[in-house]
Amino acid sequence: QVQLLESGGGLVQAGGSLRLSCTASGNILSVNPMGWYMGWYRQAPGKKQRELVAEITGGENTNYADSVKGRFTISRDNAKNTVYLQIDSLNPEDTAVYYCKASARISGLNYWGQGTQVTVSS
Repeated sequence: QVQLLESGGGLVQAGGSLRLSCTASGNILSVNPMGWYMGWYRQAPGKKQRELVAEITGGENTNYADSVKGRFTISRDNAKNTVYLQIDSLNPEDTAVYYCKASARISGLNYWGQGTQVTVSS
């Protein structure tokens, strides 16, 4: 069982920045970096679905939602078993709970963190 621990959320004014971190248990990224896709999702208030924000493969190919391109940057430090989401130029529409997801490339198993709240005030 893989556990993911997110941190870095908080209350920030519009235009500000945050860096979210997600640390995985079991040394999954340091031992088998190519075996895991990592992603950040968010669930806005009143929304039932989580939406993909950004994802990064073991080869460090990245993909972003159109709404965050140019403002969000996903990266990973496999030696630290940690994935980051740098969020710049925040706006109130970015207010959400942000979740980290680890997807095993071979088995297809997915693991989720507990989420970290990001609130942007106007």
